[in-house]
Amino acid sequence: MKIRKERPAEDTIMLKTQIEVQRNDITKLSVDAIVNAANETMLGGGGVDGAIHRAAGPALLQACQAFPQKKPGVRCLTGKACITNGFKLPAKYIIHTVGPIWNGGSYRERELLASCYRQSIVLADALGVSSIAFPAISCGIYGFPLDQAAEVSVRTLREATSSNSGIGTVILVAFDESVAAAWSQYV
Repeated sequence: MKIRKERPAEDTIMLKTQIEVQRNDITKLSVDAIVNAANETMLGGGGVDGAIHRAAGPALLQACQAFPQKKPGVRCLTGKACITNGFKLPAKYIIHTVGPIWNGGSYRERELLASCYRQSIVLADALGVSSIAFPAISCGIYGFPLDQAAEVSVRTLREATSSNSGIGTVILVAFDESVAAAWSQYV
C-alpha cells in the first residue's frame, strides 16, 4: 500500500466533506475504503467483522495474521486502526478499528470510540481516499448506547474532516432502521 505523506498546499481549496446515512450492505459499497469494526485479534468475528471477512475472502485473514501482536492475541488495540487491502471487496482498502466495549461509560468509552473514527480518517487521508464507509462501531455486541455512539461518531467525523481532508464523502452504513434514525439526528 502506498501512503501519501504530503498534505494539500495552503492555497488548495478543500471541499466540504459530505456525511450521509444509508441502510446498506457495507461489503457491497463501491467506495475507496470501508471501515471494519474489528476485534483486537483481527481474525474475524461476528456481525460486520465476520461479514467483511467472508466477503473479502481468505486473503484478508492471512493479511490480518501478518500484523505483529502488540501483546498475546492482540494485533490492534482498542481505539486504534490499521489497514489492509480490500481483496475481493469493491473497496480498495479496509481500515480495521477496534471499538470499546461499553462498561457503563466510566472507562473512557466515548474517548476510545472517538479515537476509532479519528484514527480511521487519519489513515484514509494518508492513503488519499476520497470516499469512506463506516459501520456503527461498538453498537452491536459491544453494547455502546446507540444515541451516544451516533453523537460521538458524527461529531468526531465532522472535526476530523474539517481541515485539510481530501475525503469528499463519508457514508454511515446502518444495519437497521434504529441505527439509521440515530445517525440521522446528528447528520
